Amino acid sequence: MEPQDERSIVILLVEDSPSDVALTREALLESGIRNQLCVVTDGEAALDFLYGRGAYALSPRPDLVLLDLNLPRRNGREVLQEIKADAKLKTIPVVVLTTSRDETEILYTYQLHANCYVTKPVDLDKFFYVIRSIGEFWFTVAKLPVAKQGNLVV
Repeated sequence: MEPQDERSIVILLVEDSPSDVALTREALLESGIRNQLCVVTDGEAALDFLYGRGAYALSPRPDLVLLDLNLPRRNGREVLQEIKADAKLKTIPVVVLTTSRDETEILYTYQLHANCYVTKPVDLDKFFYVIRSIGEFWFTVAKLPVAKQGNLVV
C-alpha cells in the first residue's frame, strides 16, 4: 500500500488505554503505512498537542486524529468540538474510535463534524482489520489537504 506521498504520515492517537495504544501501534506497523504515531492520553494533552502548547511546542501537525471519546480531563466530544470550531484545525480529519455503539452518541459526534465514527472491535483480528482499513482509506483512497506554514485557506 502506497501513501499519498513519500513523507511519513503523522497520526495523533488520543487514547487513555495503554493496551489500546499498543494494539493500535502494532496494527499500524503491520499495515505497512509509513507513519509517525504520536500518543496523548487525555483531552487537555490532545489540545496542547494540536495547538503546540507547553511540552508539545514542537509537535507536528497531524494528518489524522484517532480520538477516543471517554478520556480524562476533557472528554473526546469536547476535544472534537474545539478542533472543528477552529479554522486552523478543522481540516484535520478526526476519526472517532471508541467502544460505544450508542446511536445518540454516534449522531452527536457527527453533528460535531467528526469525519468518521468507528466502534472498536473486541476481537483482536477485527481490531487490526479496522485500523488497517482506516489507514488505507485516509492515506491511500482519500486525498488530504497539505498544511503549509502560514498559508490558511478558510
